[in-house]
Amino acid sequence: MHPMPQEQSAIRQRERLKTDEPKRYSVVIHNDDFTTMDFVVMVLKLVFYKSDLEAEKLMLKVHHEGKAVAGVYTYDIATSKVAKATKMAREENFPLRFTVQPE
Repeated sequence: MHPMPQEQSAIRQRERLKTDEPKRYSVVIHNDDFTTMDFVVMVLKLVFYKSDLEAEKLMLKVHHEGKAVAGVYTYDIATSKVAKATKMAREENFPLRFTVQPE
């Protein structure tokens, strides 16, 4: 016995939901002339869970190239990390800027 067309549609929809990965977003950290390198390293470690070495490398990339990807996340996590990192920067009067970009 074959499933009814309505059941087939429901099955296809469930299968599609299982295989669709959530869209991913890059959190980009931007260089400025005021935020200290030590502060950038601290934010990368505390908010983005980078190791000392990873944070140091990313900070230098931002310094030399103007920006770098701090991480790739789902939209909610990316915006939450940006909010937390931006709040930390403003509390220290740094203009450190982050953007969220679709992958």
